[in-house]
Amino acid sequence: MPRGRGEREMSDSWSLAYIGLGANLGDPADQLDEARRRLAQIDGIEITRVSSYYTTPPVGVLDQPWFVNAVVEIRTRLAPLALLDVLQEIENAMGRIRKERWGPRLVDLDLLLYNTMIIQSPRLVIPHPEMHRRGFVLLPLAEIAPQTRHPVLHKTAATLLAELEPQAKVAYKL
Repeated sequence: MPRGRGEREMSDSWSLAYIGLGANLGDPADQLDEARRRLAQIDGIEITRVSSYYTTPPVGVLDQPWFVNAVVEIRTRLAPLALLDVLQEIENAMGRIRKERWGPRLVDLDLLLYNTMIIQSPRLVIPHPEMHRRGFVLLPLAEIAPQTRHPVLHKTAATLLAELEPQAKVAYKL
């Protein structure tokens, strides 16, 4: 039977995923709060852990405000691409406009890890291809799930964080 608009295929089993949240426009902490509220309202998603919020310097485009970043752990019955669709729908509903890579944004929701899956597709790469280089991802991830393993590098979040260059670890807890 075809699915109607807004319906998503659900699995009978739950998967564990980690979502990176970031914002540097408007009131970034409020933006992350709103993104979490919207995520929690989606059928087939349960937020199980939330990191602290961290202020972090921008990467790539340096002439912009600092970011507020966090990571949430979720249990989900959505498949990876369906989860990506949900994240992009939330970004769009909150007013995200994609102008430039690494530029300022109202909200950014990145699917970092999904179980121990490795996915390389035109729409989705898991694990997130830059997560092991980004203190603004590893610091909150290691806070809530230090023993979570990167499925390609076979290292824990805590180990990856410890191996980062000092300049990549600049962050201040809110």
